[in-house]
Amino acid sequence: QIKLDNKLKNKQYKQKSAVKKYRKEQKKLREAVRDAISRKPFPLEECKKKQVGNTEGEEGQVNQPLPWGRGRHLIQLVRHGSRQITWLVHLVCLMFFSEPVHVKKRKHESVIEKYEKVPRRLQTEPEKELIHLLPIKDKSGIIPQAVEKPDVAHDEEEDEEDMEEAEDFNEEPLPVLTPEEMAAQRRQKLQERKMHIAALASAILSEPDSNIKKLKELRAMLMEQDPNVAVIVRKLVMVSLMEIFKDIAPSYKIRPLTEAEKATKVKKETQKLREFEEGLVSQYKFYLENLEQTIKDWKQRKLKKSNVISLKAYKGLAEVAVKCLCELLVALPHFNFHNNIIVLIVPLMNDPSKMISELCVEAVKKLFKQDKLGYASLGVVKVISGLVRGRNYDVRPEVLKVFLHLRIKEVELQKDSEDIAPKKKFMTYKEKRKHLSRMQRKWRKAEEKLERELLEAEASESKEKKLKLHTETLNIVFVTYFRILKKAQKSPLLPAVLEGLAKFAHLINVEFFDDLLMVLHSLIASGDLSYRESLHCVLSAFHILSGQGDVLNIDPMKFYTHLYKTLFSLHAGGTNEDIGIVLQCLDVMFAKRRKQVSQQRALAFLKRLSILALHVLPNSSVGILATNRIFMQTFPRMDLLLDNESQGSGVYLPELDEPEHCNAQNTALWELHLLQRHYHPTVQKFASHLIAGAPTEGSGVLPLDLSQRSATELFETYCMKGMTFNPPVASVTPRRKVLFSSWFSADFLALFCNDELMFVHKAIIKSQLFPQGG
Repeated sequence: QIKLDNKLKNKQYKQKSAVKKYRKEQKKLREAVRDAISRKPFPLEECKKKQVGNTEGEEGQVNQPLPWGRGRHLIQLVRHGSRQITWLVHLVCLMFFSEPVHVKKRKHESVIEKYEKVPRRLQTEPEKELIHLLPIKDKSGIIPQAVEKPDVAHDEEEDEEDMEEAEDFNEEPLPVLTPEEMAAQRRQKLQERKMHIAALASAILSEPDSNIKKLKELRAMLMEQDPNVAVIVRKLVMVSLMEIFKDIAPSYKIRPLTEAEKATKVKKETQKLREFEEGLVSQYKFYLENLEQTIKDWKQRKLKKSNVISLKAYKGLAEVAVKCLCELLVALPHFNFHNNIIVLIVPLMNDPSKMISELCVEAVKKLFKQDKLGYASLGVVKVISGLVRGRNYDVRPEVLKVFLHLRIKEVELQKDSEDIAPKKKFMTYKEKRKHLSRMQRKWRKAEEKLERELLEAEASESKEKKLKLHTETLNIVFVTYFRILKKAQKSPLLPAVLEGLAKFAHLINVEFFDDLLMVLHSLIASGDLSYRESLHCVLSAFHILSGQGDVLNIDPMKFYTHLYKTLFSLHAGGTNEDIGIVLQCLDVMFAKRRKQVSQQRALAFLKRLSILALHVLPNSSVGILATNRIFMQTFPRMDLLLDNESQGSGVYLPELDEPEHCNAQNTALWELHLLQRHYHPTVQKFASHLIAGAPTEGSGVLPLDLSQRSATELFETYCMKGMTFNPPVASVTPRRKVLFSSWFSADFLALFCNDELMFVHKAIIKSQLFPQGG
């Protein structure tokens, strides 16, 4: 190391001496130009006198032959010519025909003359201080080494004088550029930078092992100092490096080498691979640090010492940095520093900037969806849980909603499929003796043993890893949910918590079921929840009861009553999208628990859902009618509502919120006749099918594409978010255009009215305009 330091110092001393020499020559040139400008002619022989070797007998001039004949002729002309010679001739003569500083000694000089011309060092000159270096040992012996200590003060004075002279010399102002010229110059610079970035990137991608050092050169362009192109160049370099790392990063995590591994001799290929991996990890780390620093500077509204980029431009740089981090989070979950990226991205999900928060949320969702094993998901869930707790539950609901995209159900599905799937059968001893020879039996035995061992090892390892990771992830998720239910019931995070419980409730431990159902019921009874939050409470409760909660003796009648009461809060306006939650609740409450549901309750829900089908958009009507079809096929004697004769005592009370006591058996489904004349053809098909008694075969049966789909699928299929009809509306003849527009306006007006009489008027208008149901 000391030898390397000495070499470096010697190299620096040589550079300094070369710079000083260059400065002296420039100084002499400036003096000559300044004398020429003053227009004071002087003999050319006096401009360059020798420092040594001049005798006193000479007349102050040294007559030496010039190297060229033309130069001698020109000098004679200058001597005998006029004194009005211009300064240009002086300058040309000085630069081209004067004798150089370090002139070579002539060959004909004698040895004594050479010795006499060597300058003597006076005794009064102070001795320079020496720096002793490490000696060198060779065959002849030890050779000591020493270097003179440089005079820093004298060098600084000379540098200051040279700078002052340069400033005096460069007093001419720079030319002022027009806006057009400045724009053209900026375009040219930007094109040069783009070409340089493209050249470096293509070289790295073509041969990553050999050109890994060019990553450093490309990363250095993140510190672009030209204010005209700094912002765009930095953005381009960020994106280019991100794409390069995505392409050249290996599919494994690179670990640092131990001291023993470094000391071991390896092959050239192995050493080259090690150097590539070490350089890749190092540059990747520096790149991530640059992105992190860019985001921090934008957050702190902090400018660098070199004000190349304004504060306003820092926002664009920070957005590009966040995009690059999100891409790396999704693309390289297996590579180094992934946990560092998670720590950077998760807090930005709660950022006030909507664009940045949405970018981070979408990146985390993609990571959850593609994470098969669960390592990355566990890391993100841990950081989110710490963030929610550290902010005292004051975070955006979108931060908790990303839990809905976890792939936790796959473990249970894979487990069931593996238990149900038949195991592979091996050949018996008799079959082997009958069909195989002795050598074939021997090979077959070895193959079966190896295959059995591989299957056992692979299955046990994958199942254990996934089960352990997913169990730990779910524990953290449920701890976060339960903390919010306990300490922050009035927080805006409550809808996200209820929605998450509705999805993962079947995975909760049975010991918590009683307490959780009590909390959900108290939330509904408090009246502080919106209808959407109460629907999530109902869905969560029935998910609990439909899974492991079947063994519990709990009567969920209060949840049935609440859903029955909440149905009329939905209509064709903004609440139409929540019909999907209602359909999920009905599927869990009736289809999966049909043995625990009474006939009176099923009749009441069937009647109220038919009324609701008149108040909502076509896709919701289709989903509700598909649910009514399941009701009529699952529960017996549902065809009572297709007859107008009353069954038993009492009168139907539609305003009563108790489904068991509203006497639904004494009414009829007259709404189906109105829906049979609906403008949507699919609604017409379902209404006609239900009027016929929902048969599974015969003339009134549904087409296969409608009968084999669930209610939720039909609701999403016929959604009108794109403002288009599915199926498209058929063209009408010109004769009926006015009538059709009148009917459509009446129908469209009825969509936004909750009064049942309005639909009766609509039916009357339809019957008057189209008596034949056209």
